Amino acid sequence: MIFMDIWQYTFIQHALIGSLLASVACGLVGTYIVTRRLVFISGGLTHASFGGIGLGLYAGIPPILSAAVFAVLSAFGVEWLSKRQDMREDSAIAVFWALGMAVGVMFTFLSPGFAPDLSAYLFGNILTITRGDLALLGCVTAVLLAFFLLFRHPIVYVAFDREFARSQGLRVELLEYVMMMFIALTIVACLRMVGIVLVISLLTIPQMTANLFAQRFHHIIWLSVGIGYVSCLGGLWLSFRENIPSGASIIFFSIVIYALCKAGRSVWNSLAKH
Repeated sequence: MIFMDIWQYTFIQHALIGSLLASVACGLVGTYIVTRRLVFISGGLTHASFGGIGLGLYAGIPPILSAAVFAVLSAFGVEWLSKRQDMREDSAIAVFWALGMAVGVMFTFLSPGFAPDLSAYLFGNILTITRGDLALLGCVTAVLLAFFLLFRHPIVYVAFDREFARSQGLRVELLEYVMMMFIALTIVACLRMVGIVLVISLLTIPQMTANLFAQRFHHIIWLSVGIGYVSCLGGLWLSFRENIPSGASIIFFSIVIYALCKAGRSVWNSLAKH
């Protein structure tokens, strides 16, 4: 009875809506990330966004807004540097990863007044998301859905084979820049849910789980959306039951789902051989 009563609270309703929106956004972007093998780049952008948070706190502007601007500029910087002959991709990522963390730490401590509580940005708390957070996440998700529906074939071509996409006359570099922008915005929109430390997991683990059962791009997307939402619901339940941080609970639950699916797939393959 107590468990049923908690769904009446506004913060629980916000958490459920936020979970659904984040699952859709991460399902779309995360499938592109995993297919293109951009996990390391996404990790770099996640930590680079901390620089925007520090600048926002120092300048007195919304940290999420400044984090979005900083993350998008970092994404463009990584994409530009990685295409230069004298710069390796992993080196370009390391530059913006380190820059973002350094700028974030410096300006956080230079911020006037009391030292801000950074735990909400580092580790997230889905139970504290506001209508503004939902509006941002909703806008990002809506634009992502529209973009993927309009350009689904070019996105698939670039994700699987850039040279083939280029041979078809597609503007591969422009599409890559746009996708990097969407990766950065999705990361920032999900910061309040699971935090800088854990957001990369939300972009990769459900997709890895979906890839155990599906190979087609759009099948992986929608299966990962469902797995991501189940992970969020399971994490909320675990957080409520054990009184532990919701962000970590969500990621832990998604890893448990992956491990169970991986084990089940291995057993099934073993039985099929016999």
